[in-house]
Amino acid sequence: MQDLKRKKLPDNPMYLFEEWYRLACECEQIRYPAAMSLATISPDGYPESRIVLLEHFDASGFYFFTDKRSRKGRSLLQAPVASLNFYWGPLELQICVQGDVAEAGDKYADEFFQRRPRKSQVTAWVSAQSLPVPDKQSLQRRMDELDRQFEGTERIPRPPEWQAYRVKPRRIEFWLARARRLHDRFMYAKNESENWELSRLAP
Repeated sequence: MQDLKRKKLPDNPMYLFEEWYRLACECEQIRYPAAMSLATISPDGYPESRIVLLEHFDASGFYFFTDKRSRKGRSLLQAPVASLNFYWGPLELQICVQGDVAEAGDKYADEFFQRRPRKSQVTAWVSAQSLPVPDKQSLQRRMDELDRQFEGTERIPRPPEWQAYRVKPRRIEFWLARARRLHDRFMYAKNESENWELSRLAP
């Protein structure tokens, strides 16, 4: 990829994200282009991160899904902010996002839940994510019960705890590896007028 030139960058960072994400999806060496690190702040004030999948993005932000009872769900209830990190090693590209998080609403959650593979839908009913379980066998028994329960059901309903979350970005940094570690780094940041301002960062 060519060097990043400020004069050639779009005014809206989501256009550049879309371009890089397309490149990642087209790269055969990248198995999970949608994988991203999601960092939140736990109720006791510690940072915590995990890998989740980006399910959707548009002009309004980045969407992912989780059980509201999970650690990240409880953390977002307490502190509705998050950081996302995408790293596509074969392309030597990285994107860091910081923003505010809110539930996207039942309409989005229902729509995206129905796109999931049927087995994944059943698993969402089985797992009270992050909560203790007595053993793995109890999960398997519950899975078998629900497989029988939903057999022949055309449409599996969404569990009420399974929710869509949207990260509305405040800052988006684009990083492109360059020789001798003189990497290209550009930061888009929202100003007080909610417009994007662009600056180049030292590598």
